[in-house]
Amino acid sequence: MAQTAYIESTIPSFYHEVRGEPEMVARRNWTRLWWDVHSVKYDLVTSEAVLSEIRVGDYPNQDLVIAMMDGIALVPATDAIAEIVDVYVAHGVMPADPLGDALHLALASYHRCDFLLTWNCRHIANARKFAHIRRVNSMLGLFTPALATPLELLGEEDNEG
Repeated sequence: MAQTAYIESTIPSFYHEVRGEPEMVARRNWTRLWWDVHSVKYDLVTSEAVLSEIRVGDYPNQDLVIAMMDGIALVPATDAIAEIVDVYVAHGVMPADPLGDALHLALASYHRCDFLLTWNCRHIANARKFAHIRRVNSMLGLFTPALATPLELLGEEDNEG
């Protein structure tokens, strides 16, 4: 059985990134490599929250970002998810943005996704926050997904020089 990866909005956004700064180019390249080569090893899921995020605003390649998410299974939001988000915010796990990071973490945790894949290293894929997230999820009886970037999920053959 394949592991499940919850795809957060930064993944399709970085796949179609156009900024030329070296950090942006590197993230784009790692995202494309993971998506094009390694994503087939996972059951990909996302949420309506992700789709809503990528539809907001007007940015380069937005139509490609939206199209990239077509056909990916959606995990449902339930009343329990809203309660989890409230606990995350109350315990300082995530900022008080009910439609943002706390929601993605709640969805991936509640639905027992093996990975929450993101480039949000400030609030989600942050090693300093992981123990706090794990403690709160344990308190709630929730599974804690691995919080990872595409770079962390590349195979060894991709990193050999």
